[in-house]
Amino acid sequence: VQLQAFGGGLVQPGGSLRLSCVAFGINLEHLYIGWFRQVPGKVLEGVSCTRFTDGMTYYKDSVKGRFTAARDKAKNALYLQMNALKPEDTAGYYCATECIERLDGVGTHAVWGQGTLVTVSS
Repeated sequence: VQLQAFGGGLVQPGGSLRLSCVAFGINLEHLYIGWFRQVPGKVLEGVSCTRFTDGMTYYKDSVKGRFTAARDKAKNALYLQMNALKPEDTAGYYCATECIERLDGVGTHAVWGQGTLVTVSS
């Protein structure tokens, strides 16, 4: 059982990136899955949480209107389209199952992907 996250990189302010999180050995159909981010030395924060079965997604206030989560049932994957990126979006981004609507934690049996680094800088 694993999640593979990728798609990070270096982008200028105002630019875009799309992160991908592909699940292996676990069917996302009836799960919640989300994106989290962390800057070294700071607390991990929830970015989005998606109810995979219908795509309903909750977003952190500071990314609303800029980030959009989407899922592909056939590929068992979750994506995060990030537009209008700002330097403060710079962080390691992680996907994880069992996120919750408040974006402030995960369930006790959450599966985490490895991080993918997003750097927004000119």
